Amino acid sequence: MDRRQFAAFAGASLGSLLTRKLWAEQARATASPDKFYFALVADTHIIDDFYVKGSENGVEDNESILLTTPRYTSARDLINSLNPAIEQVFLIGDYFHNYPSTDYDFYFKNTTRLDNAKAITDGFKMPVHLGFGNHDYDVRRVSREMSHRLFEAKFKTKPYSVLDYKGYKFIHLNNFLGSTQDHTSPDFNPGIGSLGEEQLHWFEAQLQQGKPTFVFIHYPLIQDKPTEFADYGLHPLLRKYQDTIQLVVSGHQHKWVDYHHDYGPQHYIMAATRYDPNAYMLMEVDTKRATWRFMNASLVEWSTHYSKPYTSSLAAS
Repeated sequence: MDRRQFAAFAGASLGSLLTRKLWAEQARATASPDKFYFALVADTHIIDDFYVKGSENGVEDNESILLTTPRYTSARDLINSLNPAIEQVFLIGDYFHNYPSTDYDFYFKNTTRLDNAKAITDGFKMPVHLGFGNHDYDVRRVSREMSHRLFEAKFKTKPYSVLDYKGYKFIHLNNFLGSTQDHTSPDFNPGIGSLGEEQLHWFEAQLQQGKPTFVFIHYPLIQDKPTEFADYGLHPLLRKYQDTIQLVVSGHQHKWVDYHHDYGPQHYIMAATRYDPNAYMLMEVDTKRATWRFMNASLVEWSTHYSKPYTSSLAAS
């Protein structure tokens, strides 16, 4: 960990009192019973004792993977500390880092990274909703059916899902269910996401209800197949329902990127707690005005892994 990373980690861990103070001041300035708050986290990449050290791509990845547990824990503790309270948390994939075994029973005979991830998540004070990332699958070694069975058994999580909450929809899409993620398909390409016909129709049915909707999908839209069945696919649906969709948030690239309205709705890629414990999005929704606000956007260092902690913002004010 370099000095900058250590400073950010220490600020997040030791500055909780100042963070809570700033959050309360920001929220109180626009306090209203019509508002609620939610948070986003991505790419936690939790490991276990079966993890083989030094198996990543490069020094930065090999160092960061060993710090995923304390960094995710730090983000959780900050989110828990805020008042007004965060009411829902959404985790946008790569919950844990790969599979230590292809044997389903192994995960019930041993304490693995799945259990470690759940143990941290169980410490949230509010509900946490999981989405799937590429490391939550292993499309060459582990069947999708086995991954889905494990997520259902361990986390009570379906491959894709919707939460209806206070007049809004929060949708976790899964870009690992289409033909590009099927190693038996002629267009197999694990670097490109696709949803499959059943999920696409489900997604459109949700959007047709006309409720304001937040969409979460692990691969950024630039890495998702635009259309899958003639002219029917994710990108046309996003543009068709762009007045309904409030925001699309992805992970995977581990850096903050703002795609603005390139795909219709506003689209952000968020950074990873794997690299920075301050890599979370704190969101305010005003149900009366039908608006939302990314509350820590001014602290984001775009095109990097990093976001400044609230303590830095408070010290500068």
